[in-house]
Amino acid sequence: MSQPQFFNYPGTESNAENFHYSQAVRIGNIVRTSGQGGWEVNGDIESDAKRQIDLGFQNVMTALRTAHPSLEWRNVVSVRTYHTDVEATFDLVTSAFKSLDGQHRPVWTCVEVPKLGLEGMVFEIEVEAFVG
Repeated sequence: MSQPQFFNYPGTESNAENFHYSQAVRIGNIVRTSGQGGWEVNGDIESDAKRQIDLGFQNVMTALRTAHPSLEWRNVVSVRTYHTDVEATFDLVTSAFKSLDGQHRPVWTCVEVPKLGLEGMVFEIEVEAFVG
């Protein structure tokens, strides 16, 4: 059995220190991310929903590649997204899926929630990817 390896990417060190968690974990051939939101490298939350979603996807890819540099969207097998207003963001997320790889279709769970972890967040994404 492989031992877990935990990873953080540049710009998330304060989250690791202040909140005591990691951005990604690799166990064997599986990499899983923590929830990634629409934050800039400096930690600011973007106010525009589309920009938050674009940044969330960028951040999830950064987290994956920190754990294994060759990972691509096609390696993602499972996606969970959290929305404060699913009607406003659902189509934006499906567009992001298609822009990453229009042929790849991981399993997806989409959940509406009253609030997310950081003030101003309207979207959060976590994924699992297969290294193979």
